[in-house]
Amino acid sequence: MDAKQLVQQGDHLFGKRSTLMSFWQETTENLYPERADFTAMRTPGVNYADNLATSIPVIMRRELGDIFSTMLRPTSIDWFHAATTREDQEDQAAKQWLEAKTAVMRRAMYDPDSLFTRATKEADHDFAAIGNAVITVEVDYSVNKLLYRCWHVRDVAWANDVRGKVCTVHRKWKSTAIEQSKVFHDKVHPKILEKLKGPKADPYCEVNVRHIVMPVEDYPGDFPGKGKRARFVSIFVDVDNDHVIEVTGQNYLMYVIPRWQTVSGSQYGFSPAAGAALPEARLLQAMTATLIEAGEKATNPPMIGVGEALRSDLALYAGGFTSVDPEYDERMGQVVRPLTIDKSGIPFGVDLREQVVETLKDAFYLNKLNLPAQGPEMTAYEVGQRIQEFIRASAPIFEPVESNYNGAICETTFELLLAHGVFGPAEEIPDSLQGSDVQFSFESPLHDAIEKQKAQVFVEVKGIIADTLALDPTFGANVDITTAGRDVLSAVAPAKWLRSEDDAKQIIDQQRQAQQAQQLIEQINAGATAAEQVGKAGQALGPDAQNSPDAMAA
Repeated sequence: MDAKQLVQQGDHLFGKRSTLMSFWQETTENLYPERADFTAMRTPGVNYADNLATSIPVIMRRELGDIFSTMLRPTSIDWFHAATTREDQEDQAAKQWLEAKTAVMRRAMYDPDSLFTRATKEADHDFAAIGNAVITVEVDYSVNKLLYRCWHVRDVAWANDVRGKVCTVHRKWKSTAIEQSKVFHDKVHPKILEKLKGPKADPYCEVNVRHIVMPVEDYPGDFPGKGKRARFVSIFVDVDNDHVIEVTGQNYLMYVIPRWQTVSGSQYGFSPAAGAALPEARLLQAMTATLIEAGEKATNPPMIGVGEALRSDLALYAGGFTSVDPEYDERMGQVVRPLTIDKSGIPFGVDLREQVVETLKDAFYLNKLNLPAQGPEMTAYEVGQRIQEFIRASAPIFEPVESNYNGAICETTFELLLAHGVFGPAEEIPDSLQGSDVQFSFESPLHDAIEKQKAQVFVEVKGIIADTLALDPTFGANVDITTAGRDVLSAVAPAKWLRSEDDAKQIIDQQRQAQQAQQLIEQINAGATAAEQVGKAGQALGPDAQNSPDAMAA
């Protein structure tokens, strides 16, 4: 497959989404002006956001984009935890190994050279505004560390496989000649090398490059690493010179493309927040412009006057002077007077504008992200109902971000670190993890609410048991309190805080044996004490009583 064929395949994907680019352009012009360069060239700092009369929609989009990091990726806590898809096969050794590797993975992700925070911050606002984001997870071999980069959705097109997962990615990359030589060295086209030397050197001339990642079965040619567990092939093409720069195999896609919400028949996602907010944002801009104009007319009304009586232009500014014909008789009316303006509609317009602002808050979910308040006078049932209400309201935001965004980044990072031996030799992986897939759970307000609900259920069960024991002392045998307690503790405590079930069972058996031994000792002591008391009682009765049939029988 030559360079032209590869580029033509990508051009086909880019061409199919041309109308979608116009929609993204309009969306970003109203909600994300910094990114409004899908179909228009934006010169930084020139006429920035000149189409907007108010910044309220932009501020609300900014708040939603910031929520993704502050609530779902807080740096103050360990917000992700590795686990397996088969928790029933997870023993304590597996949990401790996964917990230790999660800490290694976190240090690698938050290394300053990895640029993880920068890439995800850029992607968060793409995700909030247009419902798609593009991040690459790769190894920066110059420093031997992870590298995260966010790319403009405008420059990336992708295709799904039969399961609906992204399998092929084409990315346009406008780089420079000197950058190409540093990345690919002598693999670049000779014309690029000529730009780096000689009297006509132009090291910063732009080069149009296409990066393509596709499944190995879709690429018929040979490449380094083929047949060695490579599932994808990475291709760099110099579009200007029809030159394939590099072809390599890799075992992961490397592109993480979170999509907020998808519709059948399209590989591209959309933002339900921006989709609902866009009509209101247009309306708010028009209403704000109208109210501003009405306010200007009310505070600085247009003037009407007798033209023949005025000898100079109207000077309506503070301290201004306008000359009038001295022969004009003011009994005929004022020479200049403000035009009567009906101001009764302004309060109605302000109230209507506030309703639009509240609708925008609903569209961006900003009024659904506060945890429910819990007062001391609330019953356990009321607390549980409020938690369930919060879960229902916040799930449309948190679930797609956790599964399609945070989960995809963590899984790709885990695969990359595992393949490069960062987690140690394969022999150290516990047997219970061999052949298992790794998935991630996350700390978030939604997770906290679910765990609180689990703890609340445990409290309710405990109350039911306590009330029922008064009627049936054997009712407690219906509930495995140990299993229930471990389930609640495992949801809130680190794995290394908890003993394994085998260790806990051994300690419990030892405690029971110690109790049984203590009971036996107490019984022996009680028998010895009783015998001693009987002997003393016989002595107190005298010899005759001791020789009596009853005493002898005793």
